Amino acid sequence: MFVDDVTKVYGEGRTAVRALCHASISLQDNEFLALVGPSGSGKTTLLSVIGGLLAPTSGVVTIGDTTLTDLSKKEQTRFRANRIGFVFQGFNLVPFLTAKENMTVMASISDKPRREIDERANQLLEDLGLAERSDNLPEQLSGGERQRVAIGRALVTDPDLILVDEPTASLDTELGTQVVKLLASEIKSRGKAGIMVTHDLRMVEFTDRTVEILDGELLHADGSGAAG
Repeated sequence: MFVDDVTKVYGEGRTAVRALCHASISLQDNEFLALVGPSGSGKTTLLSVIGGLLAPTSGVVTIGDTTLTDLSKKEQTRFRANRIGFVFQGFNLVPFLTAKENMTVMASISDKPRREIDERANQLLEDLGLAERSDNLPEQLSGGERQRVAIGRALVTDPDLILVDEPTASLDTELGTQVVKLLASEIKSRGKAGIMVTHDLRMVEFTDRTVEILDGELLHADGSGAAG
């Protein structure tokens, strides 16, 4: 994955706000990167641009052999369904769907066969410790269980790139650590690439590299972290 000289500006003229300023970053397969910075620094904006949820004002995003910024909105939707997995900060589960249905609902627009998605969901439910909760609605699940369902939804199509926004925000330290270790394990074992936005610096030890962002500018990257 390559982000090349990406800028994102909201508004025009005197009221314009520059959320990203000439951001460039690359990510290899089998690499888990932590993106850190204070609130309002541009972390979520960068994640949204990389995932095609926001269009950059300028610059290019390339995932694999596809330049995401060259695709139409319809093509980007199809690409996201097949190649990108999102774990949102607020879980974003559908309240009237079961845990398994929440995992598979978005996969219905992917190109993966339904039987393959169903088998993958069953395996993820087992791996995530949710096999006995597959028929439960979100309101019947704990915060940690809802987060694991959200992770399963992101992984069910076997995407190339996994984007995670503050996965520990509503979890205690023990559950947060379990969630991040699970993500790191999935990325490593299946040869994926992953970016995690986090405010919790204790979680960067499970990543390969840390990138800091401040006022829309990427400041530095380091090789610290010990993903496993």
